[in-house]
Amino acid sequence: MRALFVLHDAASETGLIGAALRERGWQVDELVVVPQERHNQPNVTRSFPDSADYDLLVPMGAPWNANDDQHIGNWLRPELRWLADTVADGGAVFGICFGAQIMARALSGSVHRAPAPEIGWCTIDSDELAAGPWFQWHFDRLTAPDGATVLASNQAGTQAFRIGRSLGVQFHPEVTTACITRWSENAGSRHLRNLGMTVEAMIADADQHADAAPGRASALVSYYLNRVFPPKAGSTGRLADVS
Repeated sequence: MRALFVLHDAASETGLIGAALRERGWQVDELVVVPQERHNQPNVTRSFPDSADYDLLVPMGAPWNANDDQHIGNWLRPELRWLADTVADGGAVFGICFGAQIMARALSGSVHRAPAPEIGWCTIDSDELAAGPWFQWHFDRLTAPDGATVLASNQAGTQAFRIGRSLGVQFHPEVTTACITRWSENAGSRHLRNLGMTVEAMIADADQHADAAPGRASALVSYYLNRVFPPKAGSTGRLADVS
C-alpha cells in the first residue's frame, strides 16, 4: 500500500500519521509543493502525479489561505482538480487542516475566515472520533461539501467530515513537539504574540501531550482505514487490501 503525503511547505511533516501508516506496512512518499527557498514567493508551478499510482493521498497543512488563488493559484488550482478527480474516481484522500479545507473546496464545500483562530490543544464533539485534545492552528473554517457526513464539530465549526472513501479533519493529528516548535519559532511567533501567547508556553503544552498524541493519531488512522477507506460492497471504487 502506498500513501502520498502532500507537504505544501517545507515546515510540514508526515509526523505521527505517517508513522502510524508505516507501522501498518504502508510505503509513505512525500511531495513538497513550495520549497523553503520559495516560501515568500509561493506561487510556484507544480504538477501532481497520477493518483492511480497511490492507494491514499494525504494533503497536509499550509500557512496560506485555501482560497488564495492570486498568490498560490499556480499549484492550488491544479491540486483542487486533482483531489476532485481522485474522489470522483473512487480514490481515497485523508485531508489534514489546509488539506481538509481544499478538499472541501474541491468538492463543492467552502472555506471562510473564522470569527476567531484556533491555536493550541482543543477538544471536539463526535460520536465516532476521539474527543482529543487535538492540536489546532488555523484562522479559517470549512463548510463540508454536498453529500458529506459531518463527523465532528465544536464551537469553532466543523472539525471532521467524510465523503466516499475520504476523510477531512480540521485539526493536526500528525504534530510532534518538533513540528510545533518549528511553527512557533518561525512566522508563527507573530501570531502567538498577537494573541497574547508565547512560544515557550506552546512548546511546554506540546511536551505535556507528547506521550498521548501518538496513540490518538494511531487510533484515528485505524478508524480511517477500517471505517472510511474500504470501498462499499458493489462500489466502483478502487479495491485495496488494508489488512
